[in-house]
Amino acid sequence: MNQPRLRIVILGLSITSSWGNGHATTYRGLVRELTARGHEILFLERDVPWYASNRDLPRPRHCRTALYLDLAELQQRFTGEIEEADMVIVGSYVPEGAAVGEWVTRTARGVTAFYDIDTPVTLAKLARGEDDYLTGELIPHYQLYLSFTGGPTLERLEQEFGSPMARPLYCSVDPELYYPEPVRVRWDLGYMGTYSHDRQPALARLLIEPARSWHSGRFAVAGPQYPQSVRWPRNVHRIEHLPPQRHRGFYNAQQFTLNLTRADMIAAGYSPSVRLFEAAACGTPIISDFWEGIETLFEPELEILIARSSDEVLEWIRDTPDSERRALGQRGRARVLAEHTAAHRAAELEGYALELLSWQPW
Repeated sequence: MNQPRLRIVILGLSITSSWGNGHATTYRGLVRELTARGHEILFLERDVPWYASNRDLPRPRHCRTALYLDLAELQQRFTGEIEEADMVIVGSYVPEGAAVGEWVTRTARGVTAFYDIDTPVTLAKLARGEDDYLTGELIPHYQLYLSFTGGPTLERLEQEFGSPMARPLYCSVDPELYYPEPVRVRWDLGYMGTYSHDRQPALARLLIEPARSWHSGRFAVAGPQYPQSVRWPRNVHRIEHLPPQRHRGFYNAQQFTLNLTRADMIAAGYSPSVRLFEAAACGTPIISDFWEGIETLFEPELEILIARSSDEVLEWIRDTPDSERRALGQRGRARVLAEHTAAHRAAELEGYALELLSWQPW
């Protein structure tokens, strides 16, 4: 039997610009695959200057996209769309997201969901009393809490915060954009990520120290906002910013890539980053820090390497035979393609929506 065609409205941080955020690539893949499954998508995005001047996809092909200036314009232009949609999703970090969510949960007749692409950060914000895009009181009003973090956090969202239904919707990768390709290998170990003070000690231990110990090794760090106080060894190549269309080339030019995790996400566990899946889809062997739940996504030593010291990193990048290194990357890629693509996430979201719609008292 054919699945029904759903009308889905997504209010997200951005789909038109990937500048300074990881949300856009997540939404782009998800929307494309939802459309491929026959659903009709409207994406609503707040028009803000920093994205307006950095739009790398101003007109997404796989959904109808509309920009709005403020909450008043959003309500004036799109109340009908919200009322008639089968599902309305509000994402994390949407400007005035708490007010948007209150309006959506009052107005929508279909399923309402909060899509948290930053779950550990969100919960830490709520603990500090910061409620710009979500409040504790609002969580029970969303019928579904979609979380980038799985594991015990889902139970906490239901039992402590009163979510009627908390489910994982991890980040994913677009295999049309991330895949192995023959390029010149430039670095023994690379890392991509915006500066974060809580990630910096791990970067120092697992990349900067190995670079200082192995003078002939080749290293790279790509990402903005690193302070001038960071002392980079001469064999560390710095790249200030890499737009998404250059990510695949960056991963493929590395013998190994390093994955590092924010402190809030380590504390929560079960919080894979999109960079983890992107690198794996390129067949690049991954060296990662440890967090609870990583073994449910990749099998350590077979599909991923878990590093606890600079000496371990040095041993792997200097002494691993090419055949073993390539096999590690191929196994990681196979796992991602089997479980973590945008198509998998679209199917999961569709399943959650249909389950909740079957409960609606029409």
